[in-house]
Amino acid sequence: MERFALLNATLFIGDGSILENATVLVEKGRIVKVSKADSTTIPADFFRIDLDSFFLMPGLIDAHLHLTGMRSGDTIKEHLLVPYETLVARTVKDLEFLIEAGFTTIVDAGGSIAVNLKEAVQEKTIVGPRIVAAGHSLSQTFGHGDAHYLPIEYVDPRSSRFKTPFGSLICDGVDECRKAARYALRCGADFIKIMSTGGVLSERDRPEQVQFTKEEIEAIVQEAKHAGKFVHSHAQGTEGIKNALLAGVKVIAHGIYIDEECCELAKKFDAIVVPTLSIVEHIMRYGREIGIPEWGLKKSEEVYRSHVENIKLAYQRGVKLATGTDFLGGTKAFGHGDNALEIVLFVQKLGMKPEEALVSATKIAAEAAGLSKQVGTIEVGKLADMIVLKKNPLEDVELLMNRENVVMVIKEGEIVKNLL
Repeated sequence: MERFALLNATLFIGDGSILENATVLVEKGRIVKVSKADSTTIPADFFRIDLDSFFLMPGLIDAHLHLTGMRSGDTIKEHLLVPYETLVARTVKDLEFLIEAGFTTIVDAGGSIAVNLKEAVQEKTIVGPRIVAAGHSLSQTFGHGDAHYLPIEYVDPRSSRFKTPFGSLICDGVDECRKAARYALRCGADFIKIMSTGGVLSERDRPEQVQFTKEEIEAIVQEAKHAGKFVHSHAQGTEGIKNALLAGVKVIAHGIYIDEECCELAKKFDAIVVPTLSIVEHIMRYGREIGIPEWGLKKSEEVYRSHVENIKLAYQRGVKLATGTDFLGGTKAFGHGDNALEIVLFVQKLGMKPEEALVSATKIAAEAAGLSKQVGTIEVGKLADMIVLKKNPLEDVELLMNRENVVMVIKEGEIVKNLL
C-alpha cells in the first residue's frame, strides 16, 4: 500500500507526549499527517486501518548490539568451530526475531556480518530491521578487541583469511589509528567503533584500564568527521570515558564507572550513553549455564552493582541515555527478539518512568544511531517506522517483552507484521 491511514490510536509520539484518538497518514513510506481523528479529512485513495484505541508508537531501536549468529556464551568455540556461513544463516533468523519484536532499527556495534547484510535488508532480499553498522571495530594491541586466544594475524581482518563475526583492526599510535579508521570506512562503516577501555568479557584486561590515548582517539574522530560519520566507544572505566568524551566521541557504550565529571562532560558535548544493562543482567542469570568462562562471570559480579548505581547517577544528572542490549544472539540468553529487556531494566533498575524509557528506546536511540532526522518520533516528514501494541506498555512496561502484544510492525511504510 502506497497510502494508508491509521485511525483511532492512542499515539505515543516518541518525545514523551500522548495524542488520544489519533490519525496518522502515510504516503510513499513517509508520515504526511498526524492529528486528532475528528480534525482529519482522509483522502479517498487512502486505505483505512482502524486501530480501535490500540497503542501506536515509533519502532523500537536497539542502539548497541552485535549480529554474530552465536548461540552460546562460549566465544572461543563459536569463533573456531562453527562455520562462518552457519553464523550468517543464524543471523538472518535473528533479524526476523528482531522485526517481529517491534525493532525497526538496530545499531551493530562491531562485527563483520551486519555491515555486509545491511544491503540485503535494504533490497528486501531478507526481512529485518534497518541496520546501522560499524563493521570492524578499532582496538589497540592488547585491547578489548584483541582476541588474544587467536594468533594476532587471525584477529585483524586486513591480514587474515580466517572469518570470524568479530575481529578488530589492531592499531597503535596516531598514524595507525587514522589509517584503521579509513579502512573501516572503506569497508562500509556507518560509524566507527573503538575500544577506549578494557572490558568484562576480555580475559586479560579490566574495565578500569585505559586503552588508546586521547590523541589516538582524536585522530579517529577527525577521520569520522571528514566522512560525515561519528564515533561510538566501548568505554567502561572512568578515565577512558573521559578521554573519549574530550576527544569528541558521540556515543559512550556501557559507562560502568561513569562519574559526575563524566556526566557533566557528556551533557556539555551532547553525547549519549548506551548503558547495555541487559548483557550483564543475562550473564548474572544464565552465564554459567551457557558457557561464559569463569573469569567473565567473576568480573560481571564485580561490576554489576556499580554499573547500575553509576548509570542511575547519569540518569539523575540528566545525561541522555539510549537503550541498547549488547546482545549477541543466543537461545536462553542474549537472544535477539528479547531486546525490550533494556527498556524494562531502565524502569526497574534506574527508576525511570515508562514514558521516559520509551523515549530512550525511540527518540534518543535514533540520535545514537545517527538517524534523528529520519526516525525515532512520529512526525510529518519522517519515515513511517511504527509499531502497534494491543496493550498499553505505559501501564506495564513488561508488555514489550511479549511479541504477541506487538500486533503490527510498519517499516518505511511497509507492513511487515500484521496480527490484526
